[in-house]
Amino acid sequence: MPNNESANVVTAESRTSGLGRVLITVYLILALAATLRAVYQLISKFDEAPLAYSLSLVSGLVYIVATFALLKRGQGAVWRTLAWSALIFEMAGVLIVGTLSLLVPSLFAHDSVWSYFGSGYLFVPLVLPILGMIWLVRDGARQKLPVEDHDESESLY
Repeated sequence: MPNNESANVVTAESRTSGLGRVLITVYLILALAATLRAVYQLISKFDEAPLAYSLSLVSGLVYIVATFALLKRGQGAVWRTLAWSALIFEMAGVLIVGTLSLLVPSLFAHDSVWSYFGSGYLFVPLVLPILGMIWLVRDGARQKLPVEDHDESESLY
């Protein structure tokens, strides 16, 4: 039996199942929806709400980065750092834009993805980064567990 330490560690790929798979799928769907909607709005009616449509494009791009970073999080510290950065930026964006859309609605002629804390997207933009951060913390802890200490039946991932 080879003494290979990486063989005793649960791989990131084996944890991309269950709730982790759902989380990444929701990120992918939101990334596509936000980005495609924003591109259409920027092309067809930019002059109506440039700030809102630009913010929607930014949010879509952040969701794309978050999706890929979450998928590759087990392939090095750079990906985990990128995932954390994207989730923190996303959370800040939702909170800042959500608050501004309530306090200064004149800034937003039309809603962006993050307006009113993502109410146009059933508040998924508000909840998703929180779930993503929880998952990254738990995933990081699980990465360090030896295989024999890991019970797949108890996995939430």
